[in-house]
Amino acid sequence: MERKKITPNMDDFPEVFHTLIRDSKIYDSSCSKEARVVYIDKDNGYYLKSAPKGSLKTEAELTAYFHKKGLATEVLSYYSAEKDWMLTERVPGEDCTYFKYLEDPERLCDTFAGILRELHSVDFSDCPVQNRINGYLDTALKNYKEGNYDTELFPDNWGYSSAEEAWRILEENKDLLKNDTLIHGDYCLPNIMLDDWRFSGFIDLGNGGVGDKHIDLFWGAWTLNFNLKTDKYRNRFLDAYGRSDIEEEMFRVIAAAEVFG
Repeated sequence: MERKKITPNMDDFPEVFHTLIRDSKIYDSSCSKEARVVYIDKDNGYYLKSAPKGSLKTEAELTAYFHKKGLATEVLSYYSAEKDWMLTERVPGEDCTYFKYLEDPERLCDTFAGILRELHSVDFSDCPVQNRINGYLDTALKNYKEGNYDTELFPDNWGYSSAEEAWRILEENKDLLKNDTLIHGDYCLPNIMLDDWRFSGFIDLGNGGVGDKHIDLFWGAWTLNFNLKTDKYRNRFLDAYGRSDIEEEMFRVIAAAEVFG
């Protein structure tokens, strides 16, 4: 996780966080346009995330839920004003794109698959988001109507010749998506933290909840390809997870939703 040291303008932060920020070393750790993340180098470390108003509410709820399950850090504060703010403690270790882990891709692949298998075995009866699929399909529909068809993240578009073809496949098969597993929702290497190869927590849980396990499996295979610059670990990942519990034809359905962003 990259960090760039910055000199904070206190006017950019709500007063409730000023004591924590004042006299601390501050680093920008953002990795997307949708949200800003700063690392506060004090005590054991903190992350303060900000995003448009209302956009972090579900992430805060799910992070707190995953923390209760021993799978994420504690949410110290969720504050909503002109923007949303979420303060969490630092998760020990480094994310899975750390050079130490990328240099041992086979071990990384097996560890990555094992963590996902464990997540998918967690009881979800008390999860605050019980139907992730509704929101998942709503997002795909919104982006389809707005003409958002991703030809960069998925260069071959999974064989779809057009947005219309992808949408037709999704429409025909959307009822196959199930809310029967606790998922991360964005199961990529940068969102899994390891402390000397030991799992220490998930981050960026805003797309999590009870949904279809194939969403996580899809992104797991994608991130290994993207971050390791080769697709040679896809089969190893699926084998390590357990192919008997995977319906591989579902990946094309998931892709039909994901190409719409």
